[in-house]
Amino acid sequence: MPKIIMSQHDSIRAVEWKDNHLVLLDQRKLPHNEQFIALYSADDTAEAIRNMVVRGAPAIGIAAAYAVVMAARKSYKQYPQDWRQRLLAEIEMLKNSRPTAVNLMWALNRMCEAADDIQGDPEYPLLELAKKIHQDDIDANYRMGELGSALIAPSHGVLTHCNTGSLATGGYGTALGVIRSAYSKGIIEHVYADETRPWWQGSRLTAWELVKDKIPAHLLCDSAAAHLMKLGKVSWVIVGSDRIAANGDVANKIGTYSLAVNARYHGVKFMVVAPTSTIDLATLCGNDIPIEERPQDEVLNVSNQRIAAYHTQAWNPAFDVTPASLVDALVTEKGVIENPTAEKIAALMAS
Repeated sequence: MPKIIMSQHDSIRAVEWKDNHLVLLDQRKLPHNEQFIALYSADDTAEAIRNMVVRGAPAIGIAAAYAVVMAARKSYKQYPQDWRQRLLAEIEMLKNSRPTAVNLMWALNRMCEAADDIQGDPEYPLLELAKKIHQDDIDANYRMGELGSALIAPSHGVLTHCNTGSLATGGYGTALGVIRSAYSKGIIEHVYADETRPWWQGSRLTAWELVKDKIPAHLLCDSAAAHLMKLGKVSWVIVGSDRIAANGDVANKIGTYSLAVNARYHGVKFMVVAPTSTIDLATLCGNDIPIEERPQDEVLNVSNQRIAAYHTQAWNPAFDVTPASLVDALVTEKGVIENPTAEKIAALMAS
């Protein structure tokens, strides 16, 4: 098990390695049922990623790293002389499970590079690396929580979108980690969380985390955010990211772009919180980021109950891209970039 750090307002871990397998908190069942799923193969892990048992870019990357351990164990047992070649097919399968989240590719590439240097049984050294990836993410989240909360002047509240907490990461959270730190310090009094259609990550997941950790919060319809800003209820919009392009454009859960536009109009600051593993220098701008389109039934139905008229069709992009020009602060574990540009990001990544 990776070293687990807990603090006030931080009680949740959704990804764990136990004995010889991966255990995930099934986020599809929340908030009404806290059910854990044991996974013993890369196939099962890829399916869990595709079906959003686990979601959030950092958590996906961590789960995939542990999946490589299980895949390498199987490959070495079956083909001890050719295990690396056999492993490549399973790594490729994992890469294709969610195309937008760059942390997935980053974690798999790290595991793949490590495998190239291993002599003999790969399970133990790969497991140590997966645990390190997991713990490094938790440590980075605490660091980002400190850096991001330092930007916020004492205010009533902040607004967040989707889920960026312990459920989406190794623990503590990115944007929600900043919010946890700010609330712990008494900087903010209240959190507003978008419900985040169509998967309701705000309603089901963020609200659940805030209740679990006793942080006062209100849930709101995504379309109510502009009116909330107009009333002066929030000083910052704080979100995470699934991929950040080299020029600072940010891919995040659908609805983030409209929040950034509304925030700029109403004089509300806009903060993106993400580890440097989310920054993809090979992707020059947001137009080059692949946007996952998910099944239209996710829009037409809620909990398997049809809510739209029959024969209606739906468009269901999972992400949108916010231009860097609308981002006031990008918070990473390496430091804060205000008004990010390609030059500032390149300098940060080189440091």
